[in-house]
Amino acid sequence: MNNLNEKEQLVLQLIQENPYLSQQEMAERLGMSRPALANTISSLIKQGEVVGRAYVLPKRQAIVTIGGANVDRKFHIEESVQLATSNPVNVTTSVGGVARNIAENLGRLGNEVKLMTVLGQDADAEKIKKHSEQFISFEMTETMPDQSTGSYSAVLDHQGELVIAMADMAIYDVLLPELISKHESRLLDARCLVADLNCPKETIEYALELARMRNIPFAIVPVSSPKMSHMPENLTGVKYFICNQDEAETYLSRSLQTEQQFEQAVRDLLSMGIEYVILTRGSRGVVAGSKAGVESLQTVPVDAIADVTGAGDAFVSAFLHAALQDELYIDALRFGLYNASKTLQCKTTVREDLSYNELTIWREQ
Repeated sequence: MNNLNEKEQLVLQLIQENPYLSQQEMAERLGMSRPALANTISSLIKQGEVVGRAYVLPKRQAIVTIGGANVDRKFHIEESVQLATSNPVNVTTSVGGVARNIAENLGRLGNEVKLMTVLGQDADAEKIKKHSEQFISFEMTETMPDQSTGSYSAVLDHQGELVIAMADMAIYDVLLPELISKHESRLLDARCLVADLNCPKETIEYALELARMRNIPFAIVPVSSPKMSHMPENLTGVKYFICNQDEAETYLSRSLQTEQQFEQAVRDLLSMGIEYVILTRGSRGVVAGSKAGVESLQTVPVDAIADVTGAGDAFVSAFLHAALQDELYIDALRFGLYNASKTLQCKTTVREDLSYNELTIWREQ
């Protein structure tokens, strides 16, 4: 301890007194900013004075998803789409949101899942909780009485394909580091962190910093092309980045058409520090890469599409579930494609027949 500066000695002493304090709590007690405290702790770790950020914590168990939890309203056009006029529709309402969808999928697959999001104090929030609480823990969810719960409205043609979607996501502007830092100890105890880009950029960077510190698998799942501006500046420490063609084109500022262009896009993303990149292309399958190489996989054929909403989240969830079960990377991708195909054939955003033994069912087909 003789080689430590005064600030490092104070931090180490506080850790020795109470190893369960969050970074925010330590920063407040020491009168430091949280980033300055994080740098001091990183220095202590490098010097071997502490082993890891979570000094005394139980075994990691929960997957934490961070981001959107919405009410989805789907308008199904009964005949051919006609613009600039009235179209006969039937309307269905369900719960959604990328982070919430992924959380429910993972919960139905038998994982312990905690959802970090923000909800209004309204009927939509109660609807989300009532539907989801069997599969998801809301202990890390915050209520904003003066905000409306997020909503997503999609117009689908008679074949189930998306025509246009509208999203009211203003509530997620308050999902800032100072709000989620009160749950820092749970984040540091996570088995995996999954963030969608409904979160502000600074929140993604904050969560990624924690993941780097504890070597926690970190996955980024964009929600739309406009939200690609929320990507962190430094992608080192991102284990999984799963995006679609539009999102990749926006982020890389170029069009992707040929197989070679898709493969190069994956390589370029890998070069930014990401460990695994998966670029989804709808009915054309996925292009996936790691340091071992880049390859393409085809989708699982379906007889008829009932609804495309939720299929991408189903792919992400099943892939992550299999990967966290130590399945081979290629098998995890195939399991993701399988779950996406099954979800395309149902009208709900998350398959109600999804279960903990789904990997076994998939293998036996």
